[in-house]
Formats: sequence, C-alpha cells, structure tokens
Amino acid sequence: MNLTSQSALKFFFRFTDVIFALMLAILSLAILLGTGKLIFDLWPLLHSQDISGSYFDIITDVLSLFVVIELSRSLAEYFHLQRLRLTFIVDAAIVSVLRDVMIGLFKQQLTVELILSLSALLLVLGALRTSAVLVFQRERMIDRTIQGNKEA
Repeated sequence: MNLTSQSALKFFFRFTDVIFALMLAILSLAILLGTGKLIFDLWPLLHSQDISGSYFDIITDVLSLFVVIELSRSLAEYFHLQRLRLTFIVDAAIVSVLRDVMIGLFKQQLTVELILSLSALLLVLGALRTSAVLVFQRERMIDRTIQGNKEA
C-alpha cells in the first residue's frame, strides 16, 4: 500500500470512529431521556382512575428502552473490538420483535397469522444468533490453536 492509501484508510477509520461515538452519545442521551420520561409518566399513573391505559404506555416505553439499550451495547462493543458483532445486532432485532409481540399480546391486537409470522421471524433470528455464537467460538478455538503453535 502506498502512503496516500494508508492515510486515506486511517482517515476513514477515524471518521467512522467519530460517527460511531456520536451515535453512541445520542443513544445514551435517548436512554437517559427515556428513563426520565418513564419516571414522569408514573405520576399520572398514580392519579389515574383507569390503570390499564397508563400501563400500556409504560410497558411500551420500557420495552422500547430495551431495544435502544441493545443497540447501544452493539456500538459500545464496536469500540472494544473495532468491529460490529452480529450477536448484539441480532439481540436488538430479537428484543424489537419480542417488544412488538408483547405489546400486541398485552393489547390483544394480534391475529393468528401475525403471531405465526412473528414466531417464524423469531425462529430465524434465534437460529442466526445461535450460529453466530458457534462461529465466534470456533474462531476463538482456531485463534488459540494458532497462538499455541506459535509459542511451541
């Protein structure tokens, strides 16, 4: 590689690091604001005659915060390993689908077809996550074997 391509690559990695840091800061702020909103939403719940209506909103907000937390974990892992791990991204997708299922079940708005399709999606995401973990463990075993051979 020549000097210009190395400096361009270095600039690219710095630029992506800044973008990921900005996204992580925005997600952290969203988690903080979402938690604050959740706390403020408890006050009307205490004074409400109809409890179930307020619980829908609180449950939806809590489950949405779970999705944002999973996404922020993915970005935090990027800073640790300098790459995005598929398991954290799939975890966020699984949490998002489970959020929709739980809200739909809680509000009793899911049809049989939607439940079956979301179940199939969860099955595929679960299989993808399981295979990603197995591949990651296999890569770690190969790396350990290579490191053991270098030391011998």
